[in-house]
Amino acid sequence: MNKFALTGHPLGHTMSPLIHDRLFALSGRKDSEYGLIDIDPADIPTSRELFETLCGLNVTIPHKQIVIPLMDSLDETAARYNAVNCIMNDNGRLIGYNTDCTGFLRSAETLHVGGKTCILGCGGVGRMIAIESALHGADITLAVIPQDVKAAQLLMAEILEKCGNVSVKIADIASLDDSFDLLINATPVGMYPKVDACPVNDKVIEQSGSVFDVIYNPTETLLMKKARALGKTAIGGTAMLVYQAVRAHEIWYGGEFKADDVAKIITEVEDAVNEMNKK
Repeated sequence: MNKFALTGHPLGHTMSPLIHDRLFALSGRKDSEYGLIDIDPADIPTSRELFETLCGLNVTIPHKQIVIPLMDSLDETAARYNAVNCIMNDNGRLIGYNTDCTGFLRSAETLHVGGKTCILGCGGVGRMIAIESALHGADITLAVIPQDVKAAQLLMAEILEKCGNVSVKIADIASLDDSFDLLINATPVGMYPKVDACPVNDKVIEQSGSVFDVIYNPTETLLMKKARALGKTAIGGTAMLVYQAVRAHEIWYGGEFKADDVAKIITEVEDAVNEMNKK
């Protein structure tokens, strides 16, 4: 049996087994199974032998950086973000990848990623999305709360270093007053159970061409509801979650998937999240 797993701490409830089981089934890989391995961060440095017993792993918080010393090499995606969320065991060599960036780009294919973009928040996922957007030519506004201005300044410097001659500015999220091609929420505002919260005021949404929200629970945040009520395209985080998993299967064994099949998995995950919230 070919064994794959998700590692993190604490793992809690995760949609990963559902997603990966569906992808293995689509690939006809009845000899593959996906499990969960909760590892205390203090034990990661001695986990190399455990990792070598697996064909591949997904890595979630807080392990995305502390697994790096265990890698034999890093793909350029992992090196770019100094974060590993996917590991391939290549005949005993552990190679670290970051599939979050691919997950974002594929889920946002219908949006204007390379235009005038406002990113709410500058944490881990916000940092990745900001850099990917800048690499695709976006004019970036980092909208943050006052206590995150220093972190935003560091991210702005990193974007300018990695992406060259691009436009980046920092704004107070509470006083945003501009129009954007794309508004991206990379904050936890609106996440279950605080579903009645919205990270920006209605005027910002009205002045944005489309919306992308990294949150996948709820499957439709208040921000997305408001955007859709105005006739705008709004995409939630479930698609990004599924597409980063799709990329992992491409890396692990060259998996190939049809867009319609991936769409069905996205719907199934959204249904599972909605059912979970009813309990």
